[in-house]
This record gives sequence, C-alpha cells and structure tokens, in this order.
Amino acid sequence: MSDLLSQTPAVLWPVLGYLFGSISSAVIVSKLFRLDDPRNVGSGNPGATNVLRSGNKFAAVLTLLADVLKGVVPVLLAKHAGVNNPIIACVAIAAFMGHLYPLFFGFKGGKGVATAIGVYGALSWKLLAVFALVWMVTAAISRYSSLAALIASAVTGLAAFAIFNQASQLQLIGAVFWIVAFTFQRHRENIERLKAGAEPKIGQKKKDA
Repeated sequence: MSDLLSQTPAVLWPVLGYLFGSISSAVIVSKLFRLDDPRNVGSGNPGATNVLRSGNKFAAVLTLLADVLKGVVPVLLAKHAGVNNPIIACVAIAAFMGHLYPLFFGFKGGKGVATAIGVYGALSWKLLAVFALVWMVTAAISRYSSLAALIASAVTGLAAFAIFNQASQLQLIGAVFWIVAFTFQRHRENIERLKAGAEPKIGQKKKDA
C-alpha cells in the first residue's frame, strides 16, 4: 500500500482529493435509508442537517461522519505518500471544493463545515482542537450553530499562523485561509439571517419558505 501511494504522481493527488470530496454523503445515505433527497428538502443543502429533517438521526450522524472523512482521508493519504506541503495544501483545498461543488452530483454541494473539520484534523490536531473548542464555546453562549461555525473558522485561520510557523508550511496556511473564505461565502444567507435576527437557534426548527 505504501509503495502504491508513493508511486502515485504528485499531480494526481489534488485530482483524487477532489473526486473523493465529490462523493455526496447526504445523497448516498438518504438513498440507502430511502429518505427524501436532501437537495429537495428545506434549504436544499445536501448535508447532515437536511438529512436530520427526515427524522432519522442515525442517517444524519452517518452523513456527518462521512463528510468529515472526505476531508481526512485524502489529506492523510497524501501525507503518508510523502508528497510536499504545496501538494498537500492543494489536496486539502481540492477535497473541500469537491464537497462544495461535487462532480458527480451536478456541482451542487453542501456548506463544507464537516469536510473542513476533517481537513483541519488531517493537517494538524491542533487546528482541529482550536476549531472544536471555539465552536463549542460560541455555540453554548449564542445557541447559533452557524455563528459558531463562522467564528470557529475565523479563529482557526488565525491559529494557522502559530501552528504552521515554518517557511515550508506557508502553503498550508494558504489552504486553511482558502477554506475559511469559502466557508464564509457558503454561509452568506446565514449571515444575513443573523443580521436580521431570523437565524434559528440550536434545537429550534427553521421555518421553510
């Protein structure tokens, strides 16, 4: 296995990362459990939250874990193959973008938080720890999941400077900032609802239009 990974051309790793990220866990899990297509439910976002709307908590948890693994697996495999940091950074970005714009599902993906968490954990356990801690504290205080994700993402981006403090790790910081920027872009509707005071809190059902 190690020999196969090490023999994989470096240029293929970002492609493999994108293809792996393009596997829509929400759609696949929903089909397996014979649930409504999450793209046709609620916000239309193919993620764990929309799967949870079906009432099947196990399917939602399974979707969440699968989305996290989409960020973990390709990055860890690339690191295990011994490719350099610029390639690892590209794999991280590619896996995340695959979730947002999946090739196999009409380029209609989720918001990327779970996959971003997977990427952070694969890049450094310290990044994951920062995100998790800030998310939990913000969520406990505000009761807004989206706000917690946004603040945790921003703090994680800043923490990347301290965690990746070598010149050879500059590309990893760039990858984290890319992911943070797109996390904010994908949450623009949530940001508008937060400004208007219309964003549902954790445990509160969202009124669909």
